[in-house]
Amino acid sequence: MKRIGILTGGGDCPGLNGAVKWVVKTAEDPASSAIPYEVIGIRDGWKGLVKGDPDRILPPFADFGEEGYFKRLVSAEVRPWDRSGGTRLGTSRTNPFNPKNDRSETVIRNIERLGLHAVIAIGGEDTLSVAARLSEKGIPCVGIPKTIDRDLAGTDYSIGFETAVNVITEEVDRLRTTAGSHSRIFVVETMGRHAGHLALQGGMSAGAYVILIPEWDFDMNQVAQLIAKRRQSGVRYSIVVVAEGAKQAGGTVVQRQIGLDDFGHVTLGGVGELVARGVAEITGLETRAVVLSHLQRGGTPCAYDRRMARNFGICAVNLVQHGQTGRMVSFLQGSYTSVPLQDVLGKLALVDVEREYDTRLYNGKRTILPL
Repeated sequence: MKRIGILTGGGDCPGLNGAVKWVVKTAEDPASSAIPYEVIGIRDGWKGLVKGDPDRILPPFADFGEEGYFKRLVSAEVRPWDRSGGTRLGTSRTNPFNPKNDRSETVIRNIERLGLHAVIAIGGEDTLSVAARLSEKGIPCVGIPKTIDRDLAGTDYSIGFETAVNVITEEVDRLRTTAGSHSRIFVVETMGRHAGHLALQGGMSAGAYVILIPEWDFDMNQVAQLIAKRRQSGVRYSIVVVAEGAKQAGGTVVQRQIGLDDFGHVTLGGVGELVARGVAEITGLETRAVVLSHLQRGGTPCAYDRRMARNFGICAVNLVQHGQTGRMVSFLQGSYTSVPLQDVLGKLALVDVEREYDTRLYNGKRTILPL
């Protein structure tokens, strides 16, 4: 029996477990292939293939424990997984190709010793960049797009995005009652390093008055003037939503801490507080910053993410079955398809400012139809 390895990498989000479930169910289903596949779950993303002992594969239902990194997954075990958030397989931001500590040969050797016919990697650009480089070295890999930022090129959707938008909407709804009661301005900081999809869609859904995104540098005075005019019109409060990667015109992104992760990224955070201070100083209005942080990534997946995870998982196994590896499952223009992993690297799916964003009002466009 052939084997498929599956892992989740990068930040967790709702929908990961559903994708794993449907990879297992599809791989085992004799109706989908003349030869069913055995699925090996890999703990903690690429870290598992760096540190794990390929001679130790745990049986279904066993706990990984501290030393276990590989276990056989079966339908009976993963049956309820799609109802929970996070990732049952665990995750990490390990980069086997880190030039300061290249462990890619260890990964390749362990894949071969595990007898994996293919590896399905669920993740964002970093996780899938490893899959792409392994594919170049002859390891069959398939990617499933996952990122609440929705900034992956080559697909119109990534697992976790819609649930995160729902969370932002719900949290802003809660803040609005306090903002109105105390006549305050709340600045809500969301995730979104390079792309403002999450802030824009979440902000519009929640009815935020101002939305600041990385794709368009903002002017603090303009933001303050918009809020001051709203107060003068008789509205006692305002909600501002700002993506963590947004920055002032002529400024730089705000970092929470110094240092880089394994893929060379800085840790962002603090732009919400920056905007809150600026608005308070210019307008004199009481302004508070709220950072949603990991709340956006947690919780039960919404119905849409459950369906997308299901279909992406099925598509990934279909690609393996037909020998179409080195590709990422994709949802483009309303249809499921796949794109080369190489086409995803070094590119970002950003907000189309001209089509989607009002740079005068710092909010979503109010002209939608191309008339």
